Amino acid sequence: MNARLLFVALATLAVAACGGGGGGDGGSSSTSSSSSSGSTSSSTSSSSTSSSSGGGGNAVSAGALSTPYPTIENAAIVWAYGGDANANSVVTLRYRKSGDPTWKTGMPLRNVPAGSTEGFTWSNRHAGSIFDLEPATTYEIEATLADPDGGGETRTTTVTTRAVPTPMAGAPVKNATPSTLATVLAGASPGDKIVLGGGTYGSFSIGVSGQAGKPIVISGQAGATVEGEISIFSRSHIYLENLDLTGRIRFNGSDNISVVRSTIRASASREGHGIITYTRAENAYIADNVITGTTTWNDAALGASGNNLGEGILVAGPGHVVMNNRVSGFRDCISLIEDVEDSDQIGIDIVNNDLRQCADDAIEADFCAHNCRVMRNRATDSFVAFSSQPGLGGPTYFIRNAAYNVAHVAFKLYRTSYGDVVLHNTIVKNGDGFGVYSGTPVRRATIANNLFIGGPGGTYGGYSNGSGRVIDFTYLDTASSTIDYQAYGTLAATFSGKIGSATFIGLAQLNAVTPEVHSIQTDLSAFAVSVSYPSDPLVINTPVDLRLKSGAAPIDKGLAIPNINDGYAGSAPDVGAYEAGATLPTYGPR
Repeated sequence: MNARLLFVALATLAVAACGGGGGGDGGSSSTSSSSSSGSTSSSTSSSSTSSSSGGGGNAVSAGALSTPYPTIENAAIVWAYGGDANANSVVTLRYRKSGDPTWKTGMPLRNVPAGSTEGFTWSNRHAGSIFDLEPATTYEIEATLADPDGGGETRTTTVTTRAVPTPMAGAPVKNATPSTLATVLAGASPGDKIVLGGGTYGSFSIGVSGQAGKPIVISGQAGATVEGEISIFSRSHIYLENLDLTGRIRFNGSDNISVVRSTIRASASREGHGIITYTRAENAYIADNVITGTTTWNDAALGASGNNLGEGILVAGPGHVVMNNRVSGFRDCISLIEDVEDSDQIGIDIVNNDLRQCADDAIEADFCAHNCRVMRNRATDSFVAFSSQPGLGGPTYFIRNAAYNVAHVAFKLYRTSYGDVVLHNTIVKNGDGFGVYSGTPVRRATIANNLFIGGPGGTYGGYSNGSGRVIDFTYLDTASSTIDYQAYGTLAATFSGKIGSATFIGLAQLNAVTPEVHSIQTDLSAFAVSVSYPSDPLVINTPVDLRLKSGAAPIDKGLAIPNINDGYAGSAPDVGAYEAGATLPTYGPR
């Protein structure tokens, strides 16, 4: 299949994923899961090619187009709509740097009809992201809404990505010691750089705010250690760097907080947390840190009820960037806050993190409203690799992540999750390769280009991980979801599984009786280096290289998806997290 036909197939999959099935959708208006008034949003700059026809309630009518909470490298697009009762309208994208002559094609937006789950509701929207942009750069976006039943138009808008936070150039330096820090902090002004000299500092609070372009900087020198908590409550534009901390950083209700290049050792006296906010905050930047928890990797520690402690990084609210951290030894290594209705978790990037020994979830992207992007992370030794419990309409993106030695499930799409987009991940785990035991429907999901290898399983943390089926996804709502173009393998005796109500034995049946008509079979020999089956999940592993070798079965077997796998080699993209021959991403601190 050539690139153009693959793109057409993608658009067809997008339409299928938003139509039919998926009961439980109401006409409710948006509540906490909509963009807040604090969003950074571009207004529409032009509108053209508007059309309408007698489609009645099935014809789409365009609402507001917005770009809430752009991050440093990605931008969200949300286009509200009315009508389209049969949910078959689509939005295609083009984008370019402002002033560039050449447009690039974006991934089509997701059609998200009004719905509800776990007490949250949302209204009709098309939503999605443009990925891998340059910081502090303005982009033009052209969005085209089309509906075969009538309505639709083309609009253009602009969005500007955020700059990487930095201290102010030429910042005034104020030196502090353990005995003078409180006084220095009390007299700080926007733009000041407070340098911690050698010695041991106790807990302290930052009670003043910086300004945009003039953050208050707290910088640690060699020999300076902090024992306790750094508290930042309802402040803004604070920049913490090069700290050596035993305890935690808490930034409740604070915006534009940066924590970079620091070493944090959690302590049981601080609930085992590393960097957290319990209440809504905006636009944090947490990058290049090493954060170590107190949880030991053993069977008693596994699962939500296990003997585990703490969140390595916990954020609440929109616009956060959590990237290139090494986090190990926590209940959840990186997490969004759960069940808090005033926390609009929108436009969040969790990218390029190195996660190890996460006793519950490596990344818990639960209660994402839309456009949370879990991309290019590596998880080694986790109970659950990636969680969306639930997605609140979506999209919640899981793209090009790699996980080795998952004791329970690779993707926890539970509590009637809506709108999960699972693309180009590589998973090698104990038990069922792709098992989702949600007990409730998983709706409007798109799953493609992933590589799953499992094998004989067992019970860990009190939960079975299956018998080695290549997929056990009984609860996938196949009427509203799409799933295809996977590579599956198992060390169990039988290549078998279930998708929705369809069961299969062997690859031929998988292709014939399930939606996986293009999926293939693979095994551990597909990798360029020797990869062992994780037969004992309780063993601690070093990170494993899961890149493909030349000639492996998953090469050239994927679906082309614009802005996701552009520039692939060969006749089609490779299945899994890595295009063969590519260098590994930088996981953890740069």
